[in-house]
Amino acid sequence: MTLNPEKDALRKHLLEKRDSTSFDLIGIHSEKILSKLMKTKIITEAESIACYYSIGSEVQTVELITRLLNEKKSVSLPRISSNTISFRIIDDLSKLDKGEFDIPEPKDNAPIQKKHDVILVPCVGLDSEGNRIGYGQGFYDKYLENNNAIKIALSYSKQIVKSIPVTDEDIKMDWIITEKDVIKTS
Repeated sequence: MTLNPEKDALRKHLLEKRDSTSFDLIGIHSEKILSKLMKTKIITEAESIACYYSIGSEVQTVELITRLLNEKKSVSLPRISSNTISFRIIDDLSKLDKGEFDIPEPKDNAPIQKKHDVILVPCVGLDSEGNRIGYGQGFYDKYLENNNAIKIALSYSKQIVKSIPVTDEDIKMDWIITEKDVIKTS
């Protein structure tokens, strides 16, 4: 990834803002976001969903993953290896390993999911056009570049800003779901 001081400063600001949210409020907002997500036609009709295992102050996804598995959806989580992300199918959250960034991820022998109906993407910040700031490693942008799945960012409304600096490598989200809104960006 190329260095972008403007993007780095915004990322730092948005992470500080998100990290200052109380654990109770994170839980309340996450529950509202997941409720809105589960009611969308996109999720009810999807068979294969790529998700992320939430850490820290991110929109909490563990309950979502459990619900999707209980609904017999094909659920995959990211695994980072050799600076590349792949999504591997899971059937049980208790069968995960600690990954490169101490994030629970599927075992190395879990089957790779190549085609997804929906990809739920973690973010640090967004604008209403679907431009996203992640953690700066570029894993998701590289993966999404050649993927036709519907891309949904789960975010707290306070993480949406007027505009996000964009580079050619950045991939826009199709939908943004916050505790307040469901936003179609395209």
